Amino acid sequence: MKDKLVRNAAGREVVTEINGNPAVPYLGVGKFKPEGRKAAPPIPTCADYPADGNKVLSDLKTALEKAGLRDGMTISTHHHFRNGDLVANRIFDAAAELGVKDLRWFPSASFPCHEPMIRHLDSGVIHHIEGSMNGPLGDYASSGKMRGLGVLRSHGGRYQAVQDGEVHIDIAVIAAPTSDPFGNCNGVNGPSACGGLGFALADSQYADKVIVVTDNLVPFPCVPWQIMGNNVDSVVVTEKIGDPEKIVSGTTNITKSPDRLLIAELTARFVEAAGILQDGFSFQAGAGGTALSFALFLRDMMRAKNIKARFVRGGSTQYLVDMLNEGLTDYILDGQTFDLAGVRSMRDNPHHIHTNPFVSYNYHNKGNIASMVDVVVLGATEVDVHFNANVVTHSDGRLLHGIGGWQNCLFSKCTILPIPTFRDRIPVIVDEVTTLCGPGELIDVIVTERGIAINPLRQDLIDRTKNSGLPIRSIEALKDEIESICGGAPDKPRFRDNAIAAIKWVDGTVIDIVRQLE
Repeated sequence: MKDKLVRNAAGREVVTEINGNPAVPYLGVGKFKPEGRKAAPPIPTCADYPADGNKVLSDLKTALEKAGLRDGMTISTHHHFRNGDLVANRIFDAAAELGVKDLRWFPSASFPCHEPMIRHLDSGVIHHIEGSMNGPLGDYASSGKMRGLGVLRSHGGRYQAVQDGEVHIDIAVIAAPTSDPFGNCNGVNGPSACGGLGFALADSQYADKVIVVTDNLVPFPCVPWQIMGNNVDSVVVTEKIGDPEKIVSGTTNITKSPDRLLIAELTARFVEAAGILQDGFSFQAGAGGTALSFALFLRDMMRAKNIKARFVRGGSTQYLVDMLNEGLTDYILDGQTFDLAGVRSMRDNPHHIHTNPFVSYNYHNKGNIASMVDVVVLGATEVDVHFNANVVTHSDGRLLHGIGGWQNCLFSKCTILPIPTFRDRIPVIVDEVTTLCGPGELIDVIVTERGIAINPLRQDLIDRTKNSGLPIRSIEALKDEIESICGGAPDKPRFRDNAIAAIKWVDGTVIDIVRQLE
């Protein structure tokens, strides 16, 4: 069936209804102003909970039954274990055993380890997924097999959606590496320590019922507590909740590619030439190989100039931890740990600060950390000549990635995308991105192995770097050169009329849709 579409402020045709609920088309950066008040869970009473604080139940299935699991509910999970998660699949296995249908799964992200969810989508246990769909689940949605419309949000957008009442969580399940019987829990202690639990914060605050699942029960109090037991209904102890070795599920090693090393070096040199590299500056870089290499080039420059950062934003890795220990930064403000060195540092170093999407990214807030960062280095699957960028699909139109904190980070003082000019002989710089995830007005610089393109809106950056000796070029010139090498622009994907997913902007409006592939 053809969806009813309207054209939004970015010129994209988008849906006005998502799974039976009205949706607001994207109006432009900063143009949509929310009204009303924040959502709230039902008022609980201590009369319904054990006076001794012991909320431990025998198993997850019992906890779900006691939480009142029934058809059509929304179940949330978090992804701090990334590809090592061992809890989410069990939730829906238990739901299947209980005969429950048409659930909305609301993960902060999914990974290839969640491929078993496909059988629950096929059987009707899960109606649709509202959360980043990485790999098999994204491929499944692209083929049009999911009955409901998927929704992809940024980390901050997820918190915003819960806070604003756009998504009501019936039951939140929090996999916690350490918990006490009352439900106070953290991610920094225990055999399955994964770092922070910030992505589950909104779930714990706003869900009707909250279940903590742990493999390391300690006597009250569990200190520090990242999630407060006062928001928790029950605690389940299981043999193992996750494999912390698999939080390193992306590329968390520096690149060995000569082209990508050049891109990383050019990015660091640009930061220096633009005058951003000053004492007390701040930066954020992802955990991909090019971004990590950029951080190392930047580190060497900081050493040479005797410069210290006031803070760096994580996803933390061994490389950021080393910078903290060396005294090159005062703080790591960390929303997610990407390796075990980051887990240990968050546990042991008081200058390695656990953060969450409320303070870092939530756009319906009284300010957030994202806009305070001097420079952020991010990736993209595509960029177009208007500096618009895509992170969820490739040029073939397949939905394979999530948004993460990417959209939220665009609000930094300088946003740089270091990207190769092509992947598998397919150009990355195109006339128009297949899926719009971030508007070009927020993307300042594109760094490639063939040159650096500065957004014309940033005349200040153009002026600062014009005599730098860096290979500054127009984005159109880069695109033309790439197409001459690759034999032309990539073929446009062939789509059907119906949408399979909506891409939300940081304020909850719809910035684009992903259509079903033919």
